[in-house]
Amino acid sequence: MEHQSKWDIMTDNSSDGILRDVHPDTLAVRAGIERTLEGEHSEPLFLTSSYVFDSAADAAARFSGEESGNVYSRYTNPTVRTFEQRLAALEGAEQAVGTASGMSAILSTCMALLKAGDHVLCSRDVFGTTTTLFSKYMAKFGVEVSFVPLLDFSLWREAIKPNTAMLFLETPSNPLCEVADLARLSTLARESGALLVVDNCFCTPALQRPLSLGADIVIHSATKYLDGQGRCVGGAVVGGAELLQEVVTFMRSGGPTMSAFNAWVFLKGLETLRLRMEAHSSSALELARWLQEQPGVERVFYAGLEQHPGYELACRQQRAFGGVLSFTVAGGREQAWKTIDAAQILSLTANLGDAKSTIVHPATTTHGRLGKEARLAAGITDNLIRVAVGLEHVDDLKADLRRGIPSIS
Repeated sequence: MEHQSKWDIMTDNSSDGILRDVHPDTLAVRAGIERTLEGEHSEPLFLTSSYVFDSAADAAARFSGEESGNVYSRYTNPTVRTFEQRLAALEGAEQAVGTASGMSAILSTCMALLKAGDHVLCSRDVFGTTTTLFSKYMAKFGVEVSFVPLLDFSLWREAIKPNTAMLFLETPSNPLCEVADLARLSTLARESGALLVVDNCFCTPALQRPLSLGADIVIHSATKYLDGQGRCVGGAVVGGAELLQEVVTFMRSGGPTMSAFNAWVFLKGLETLRLRMEAHSSSALELARWLQEQPGVERVFYAGLEQHPGYELACRQQRAFGGVLSFTVAGGREQAWKTIDAAQILSLTANLGDAKSTIVHPATTTHGRLGKEARLAAGITDNLIRVAVGLEHVDDLKADLRRGIPSIS
């Protein structure tokens, strides 16, 4: 897939303006750096809970917001700020807010921008915990939630209500890799007076920039590809400064804060993000094509396959297809578990975005808290296996899966 030319040159809109008209690779390494008087080359790590003021007047001015500066690390920390500025630059956004996890990024967005009586229209094809957050917990605060199939635009349109305040989705979806038409959904949201919020975890800004396609807010689980090595938990909310001011206010009051150490780790991850995403994507595509040829595999879900219904759309709005794929095996849950248990290289864990490839059974793990009817409606069958392709050699991953896939001669 060819890179989209509109991404070849970008501007760092979130920092001090030094970086102008540079490539994303440069922003990933340089954006947001604030050196101290020590002149360090790598980004400094500020492990402090609070900050000392020059005077009582200085303290009052910072607390009131009359003057900028660090106040308390629950909501102002230089290391976290560097991560936020760098991620915002990569997404082409005015601002980013780091959070304690990907789920806390979604929670912070909802608490900041929704109120009792609002209606949320959410894709049925989202992470199971996201579904629980909306249907069980946001409902307690008087927020009405409806779920619709990701790909049925007519149902999105029919489900819009006068009080619809937010459209929420993942693309590609977890775990079936379905691809939503962001431009079309953004038009629907705008005409309805609602916000379009997109979870960009699977692609990251290295492969997809939802804001450029009309989204209002982008959500990240930094735990995944932004880190890239399974070391830390974190999240981020990215978008326009006016919208995100409400998120900052909630962060200051609610405190789902990203730690400075985790932010420093994520900064190191961003430096290699594009290279890793290209490697993940390349290996995943090769593995998906190989899986299609195996007689024990019934179906492969990966947008990079020409037979995938979202292939052409993914080619238009993504730079590559990502590192996550799913497939079904003949023999139901029993055979799916046997295939997973036979793996010796792939790690049996629900995380993704790691240098180490992972394998999991969604129906009993990531989506296990959903009722059976809801799982089946979302396409999460008992014989479905999800693989997040890491950075191992793809031939070794094929050999590892061959141990458990049925009917391999």
